Amino acid sequence: MDPILHYIGAREREMIALIRRFVECESPSDDRVAVDRFVDLVADSLSSEARVRTFPGGRFGRHLRAEFVLPGRKKAGQVLALGHSDTVWPLATLSRMPWREAPDDAGRMRLWGPGVLDMKAGIAFLIFATRALRELDLPVSSKVVLLLNSDEEVGSGSSRPLTEKEALRSHAVLVLEPGTGLEGKLKTARKGVGDYTVTVKGKASHAGVDFSAGASAIVELARQIEKIASFTNLKRGTTVNPGVIRGGTRSNVIAAEAAVEVDLRVLRLRDAPALDRKFRALRPFDKRCTLTVEGGLNRPPMERSPGVVALYRTAQRLGMELGVKVEESLTGGGSDGNFTAALGVPTLDGLGAAGEGAHASHESVLTSRMADRTALLAKLLLAMEPVDR
Repeated sequence: MDPILHYIGAREREMIALIRRFVECESPSDDRVAVDRFVDLVADSLSSEARVRTFPGGRFGRHLRAEFVLPGRKKAGQVLALGHSDTVWPLATLSRMPWREAPDDAGRMRLWGPGVLDMKAGIAFLIFATRALRELDLPVSSKVVLLLNSDEEVGSGSSRPLTEKEALRSHAVLVLEPGTGLEGKLKTARKGVGDYTVTVKGKASHAGVDFSAGASAIVELARQIEKIASFTNLKRGTTVNPGVIRGGTRSNVIAAEAAVEVDLRVLRLRDAPALDRKFRALRPFDKRCTLTVEGGLNRPPMERSPGVVALYRTAQRLGMELGVKVEESLTGGGSDGNFTAALGVPTLDGLGAAGEGAHASHESVLTSRMADRTALLAKLLLAMEPVDR
């Protein structure tokens, strides 16, 4: 058996115990105190293994940077492992979604609980991957840095500059987000994410007494929504979803104002400017109404570049050494890996746990895949050589 895989497999119970501590330390994005408590837990877990610093996250929790102490005399450049400490689950979710270790309907053992898949298991995997390298005395040619952001689930507004700064120092980025599906496919492409808000102002009047004097913002918005939805182009991987509608005050009042919040996903960065022009070119059908368009692309796509493909091919080769088939996938969701890939830094995503149910009540991780996923991370850290970019 591969020595790294053997080392990690022998410590499965230790890894499960650490994942449980992480999951039971709830850390919703909008609770700075709770996120900081989790950051302190991670920092304490790494106190003898890494040089840890934290950075203010504004109205969110602190961001954490940990530089691991690993074998090897000379280190050239760095590899960035990227993760996030926040989850989508509010405090006290554990009362209805408690931590448990139990089989699923097919008899496969899983770990269950809020945030276990997205992405607290992935953080634990990296910790055990670096422990394997250190305790097996395997020399690493580059510095290994873990960056945990506290606001990934809410747009990465405060952490993006820190992520991009660390990425530009790195010759590779390994993202600890979960893999795709129960197969745990790695992610070599992610769509870019944007949002727009289109607001209509009309003219209020009494719907029974003075109907013709009014200009309905709701009717105007309905027409605009149909046009906005037509911006979707599935052949190009572009989706435009009017997701939230607000408007009106009472049924007997012609609505003076209405608005729609729109989600935008693009597969290629070059498609975003044309879509933005379409939004900015919207004009009212009813000339008595006015339109305001706000927003844009806030997370660029992670495109399947040659650097990404080279990293994936390395992971495939290393997977064969572990007896594991490594596959790739495209996902419509974004991660902080979108930012690093857009800078031209080779980025491989989906290196965390294999499981299902992220952001859902059945969120869970397959225990049978923990060892090989962790071993793959360790072997990737060993294989990462500095490259000129």
